[in-house]
Amino acid sequence: MPPRLNVFYLARSIAYRPKPQLQCRIQPAFRVQVPRCRFYSNEKDPPAADRSEKLESQPLGHVSEEAATMAEITGTEGPDLSKGTPVEEVVKDDKEAVEKLPKVMKDALKAKSSSSPPKGSRPYSTMTTQPGGGSGLDVGLVDFKPNTPAPGIAGVKFGLPTLPIPKDAHLKHRYDPVVDQVTNLLMRHGEKSVAQRNMSLILQHLRTSPIPTINPARPLIPGAPPPSHLPLNPVLYLVLAIDSVAPIIRIRSQKGAAGGGVALQIPVPLGQRQRRRTAMQWILTSASRRRNTGSGKGGFAQRVAQELIAVVEGRSSVWERRNAVHKLGVAARANVVLPRKR
Repeated sequence: MPPRLNVFYLARSIAYRPKPQLQCRIQPAFRVQVPRCRFYSNEKDPPAADRSEKLESQPLGHVSEEAATMAEITGTEGPDLSKGTPVEEVVKDDKEAVEKLPKVMKDALKAKSSSSPPKGSRPYSTMTTQPGGGSGLDVGLVDFKPNTPAPGIAGVKFGLPTLPIPKDAHLKHRYDPVVDQVTNLLMRHGEKSVAQRNMSLILQHLRTSPIPTINPARPLIPGAPPPSHLPLNPVLYLVLAIDSVAPIIRIRSQKGAAGGGVALQIPVPLGQRQRRRTAMQWILTSASRRRNTGSGKGGFAQRVAQELIAVVEGRSSVWERRNAVHKLGVAARANVVLPRKR
């Protein structure tokens, strides 16, 4: 049988739960900024900030007051402020007012305008330095005349150069001739800037080196300064090292001069530039055989400087090479054919 339905059971209250709503706030697209200042609309507004004490708010003084202040700073005589500014000085820019002035004031104004500076200039200046960059005191006076000596020749403003003109006055000959020659010998593949840098490093190494010890068996050229003076003048150090080992002759080999195809050794004298070139080539050859003690771009320059110091101290092998050339030249001096006397 089907279950019995209770009518009163249907009439019972059914529990109802509403759907929970999500609590979210919709952010507005823009916010209105509330001003943080207070708008005063009554008569009890606070007073405005007093800016009269600030420097930029101060009114500019009169021309006479500025002139008096400048005269007090420079210690000169300025205008007297107790007397005030003359009337003709005040109305001099107004033509109608000038025409109505008395004759005495007009005459005074004319006399002052004839002796006044040109238009657009002021009789003083507030600059603390000279416009030309000088260090002397110049207040900018119109009639200021610096104590510059007048040129001795008409049309010459800065004077003529002293004679004789020094050798280093020319741009191409501003270096010492020995330094220039050694720089050209140091140059490889046309890189002059690299040779100049090496030359600078060589002179720097000679300047910072200790005092050399001269070997009595291998003295320097006559007239050389004491060894303690050499590091103080690196250019002189370089010149002494080169000239001391520079040979005075070279051996020229002339084939067939002795007969039977035998070469004849003939000594030939050298000039000063040739002697220095030969000595520097010997020094560079000996320096290239030295062991590199450092690393970097200045290694070769350091080896050349060490070889120059060794030449001055008599420890270099260049001395033996020079002595060998001189010994061979003395032995072959009989081969020199002198011109016959007329």
